[in-house]
Amino acid sequence: MERWASFDCYGTLIDWDGGVRAELASVFGDDRADGLLARYHEVEPELQRSGELTYREVLTEAMRQLGAPAGEEHGLAESLPGWRAFPEVHASLEELRRRGWKLAILSNTDDDFIAASQVQIGVPFDEVVVAQEIGSYKPAHRHWEEFFHRTRAPREGHVHVAASLFHDIAPANELRLRSVWINRLGGQATPEPTRELPDLLALPETLDELVPARS
Repeated sequence: MERWASFDCYGTLIDWDGGVRAELASVFGDDRADGLLARYHEVEPELQRSGELTYREVLTEAMRQLGAPAGEEHGLAESLPGWRAFPEVHASLEELRRRGWKLAILSNTDDDFIAASQVQIGVPFDEVVVAQEIGSYKPAHRHWEEFFHRTRAPREGHVHVAASLFHDIAPANELRLRSVWINRLGGQATPEPTRELPDLLALPETLDELVPARS
């Protein structure tokens, strides 16, 4: 049986909060960055709700709504390709591939952004599903529907890995999929994932426990 691990990208593999905060600090000043980051988390899902905007447009409109000066509203979109992967990500994904896991990304982003982020990650993925090509943003279920349609991955051999309870863990539960919540910020799990980890260091062992390799 094929074993598949699907991943959210931003916040799970790529340091999304760090990338967004750095740009907010550059535009608005460091003293306002944390408050505006919290506000961004509220604005973004509303802009994604219809699925009509590309993620580049979401980033740009969010900056406008946060009050970015004219000419600065494109800063988030322009900075995203340089956002770095978390330190443990490359080695953990390499180990998963060594153990025979197939890897996929299911991301609320655009083709060019996810291509740039894959360069930052430095590990090949077997499938990538992004919002731009399907016209839908998580927590809607379309990413998973498209993933299973393309890969024919067996549900009993699949686990979804993500940092967002709202965008990923909740819909995974609705779809009755196993999940691993990457709780980098020390939050409380509501809804509850199948497993919880602080980062990806122990992910290979955790996934092997959830879906043991068959000899």
